[in-house]
Amino acid sequence: MNTLEAVTTIDPSTGAQFERIERTAPAEVDAALRAARERFARWRQTPLASRAALLRATAARLRARSEELAKIAVREMGKPIAQARSEIEKSAWCCEHFAEHGAAMLADETIATKAAASYAAFRPLGTILAIMPWNFPYWQVFRAAVPALMAGNTMLLKHAENTTRCGLEIERVFREAGAPEGLFRTLVIDHERADALMNDERIVAATLTGSDRAGVAIASAAGSHVKKVVLELGGSDAFVVLADADLDAAAELAVKGRFQNNGQSCIAAKRFIAVDAVHDAFLERFIEKARAQRIGDPLEEATAIGPMARADLRETMHAQVRDTVAAGARLCLGGKPLERAGYYYEPTIVASVEPGMRMFDEEVFGPAAAVVRARDERDAVELANRSSFGLGCSIHTRDTERAQSMARDIEAGSVFVNAIVASDPRLPFGGVKRSGHGRELSHFGIHEFTNIQTVCVGSST
Repeated sequence: MNTLEAVTTIDPSTGAQFERIERTAPAEVDAALRAARERFARWRQTPLASRAALLRATAARLRARSEELAKIAVREMGKPIAQARSEIEKSAWCCEHFAEHGAAMLADETIATKAAASYAAFRPLGTILAIMPWNFPYWQVFRAAVPALMAGNTMLLKHAENTTRCGLEIERVFREAGAPEGLFRTLVIDHERADALMNDERIVAATLTGSDRAGVAIASAAGSHVKKVVLELGGSDAFVVLADADLDAAAELAVKGRFQNNGQSCIAAKRFIAVDAVHDAFLERFIEKARAQRIGDPLEEATAIGPMARADLRETMHAQVRDTVAAGARLCLGGKPLERAGYYYEPTIVASVEPGMRMFDEEVFGPAAAVVRARDERDAVELANRSSFGLGCSIHTRDTERAQSMARDIEAGSVFVNAIVASDPRLPFGGVKRSGHGRELSHFGIHEFTNIQTVCVGSST
């Protein structure tokens, strides 16, 4: 493909063209790299209070433009409008959180030794390349960018093509907030050009949220140049229901955890593992509540489930559902695309799913849930861990002490008890196994793109 061919974005609720956007020319990409490196030399010297002031101004601009930005996300990737507004607000909260706490997170940490002084200092690295997905087109950029910028780095963004306008609007928000030239720039480039940027010495590290296949490509490129990467990849989160769980509450959370954002979330609950004692009762409640979800135009306030983001994504998920049922699973709800314009798919629940079936072994990225029967608690943990992914897990029980004990045996970056897995600026976020490595958010995340420098001062005598 010609790398200068324009990007055409599609409204997934209609299948019609939304916008045509020209790609960033090679000379302009080079100019952006040069500007980012030049800005880094000054931004790293900028007082933390001034960096925090920019983040607060960015939060204000996000809120001032919330409705406009939310509608762009709806038109580009199909999320319900109420959820799009919430994403804008969460991005603003992230800015404010690091504005308030970033300086403390970056303060020198004294370490007692026999030296006159010894401490760890957190120095910025340089220009970070961010490669971000379409499913949370604002939040996933801000949760990567805000800690990195607060730490003194600069950033270049390569956004998903189908949310190109969201990416350009993020750059505009930073600019309107007063960000200096070169601090943050969105590049409209394809994956081949983004991979090539890993060879450029002006890029010192990368952060990627996306598929495990994309993670392998970026990690390989980074490894050949010994560059730092943080990878937040796919997930097939287990939602474990124990015998003493509040089944009505668990079913409510199951619907929210599986179907919010049209089921297109790396941390969505995807494998619902219920112990035998409550399996049938939980499944009945889950089906009932999922059936009540309103599917329709994502710009309508009452819509709970909108279209999937692209036609190919819907086709892939439909094949996973079809093949799983053909392998012996039981279709309980939905199971087919809606016959209307756009990329809509019925809320779907498939029961009697077992290891070896596609909906158990693969990540299912859309509004379809796999329900799995476990013999008991021990079997539930083994089934939860029987995945190549390890992003998150939720455990539902009235015995929260037992759930916290179980968490020690769960192979996942996050374990939530009686709640759905979520990302939060205050908590570290990331996975293990094929879900990636490194952490975003909290003080762990802000340190990922710093040089943790040891300073040791001997006696002057």
